[in-house]
Amino acid sequence: MQQQDTWHILIVEDDQRLAELTRDYLEGNGLAVSIEGDGAKAAARIIKEQPDLVILDLMLPGEDGLTICRKVRDQYDGPILMLTARTDDMDQVLGLEMGADDYVYKPVRPRVLLARVRALLRRREGVAAAVDEGPRRLEFGPLVVDSAMREAWLGEQSIELTSAEFDLLWLLTANAGRILSREEIFNALRGIEYDGQDRSIDVRISRIRPKIGDDPMHPRLIKTVRSKGYLFVAEAAEALAGC
Repeated sequence: MQQQDTWHILIVEDDQRLAELTRDYLEGNGLAVSIEGDGAKAAARIIKEQPDLVILDLMLPGEDGLTICRKVRDQYDGPILMLTARTDDMDQVLGLEMGADDYVYKPVRPRVLLARVRALLRRREGVAAAVDEGPRRLEFGPLVVDSAMREAWLGEQSIELTSAEFDLLWLLTANAGRILSREEIFNALRGIEYDGQDRSIDVRISRIRPKIGDDPMHPRLIKTVRSKGYLFVAEAAEALAGC
């Protein structure tokens, strides 16, 4: 397993002073950091270098963060932390839908950014450890989720999932039949406390449902249990075989 001092972070940010200050702070806390200031070059660099985590500004010259995120997501499975100067929910939702794993508002508080970076890296490390400890493949009728390969299938068809979506699907299926609260999910996947307002889990659930053959309007596989959380229903998944 990688040690923290070997983690490589790529900052995609056109504000050179901010990027350099962020780099210096992260390097002072044991991380290796590179900077890319040109949005038009960022996607190719992310795919080529495969950093352990990308800090990606939403507003960039050349190509914006959402476009970059969409371009790299199927060739880069590391965490993407989006930086946004706007607090509009739609920006957050779009970022998550493009495959971002988390977001931080500008102006960035260095300690908050470091905490989010470490949480995402811990999650990645934790998923790898879980592969070594528990079952690696779960099957529910035609739905198969494999944590070793980090892939899922519906019948013979591979399901296209972002890294964050796969982690959430694995967590739900590994706890089939048990209601997971948003607090539990948030803590397990991001290593930080749920603030009661973050919508990232709900957005990812809404994206996962149709991909696994669930009905988004009347879900039977991943059910929302009001005031409690989410429940993966194994029996409903197995019933897909007859559909």
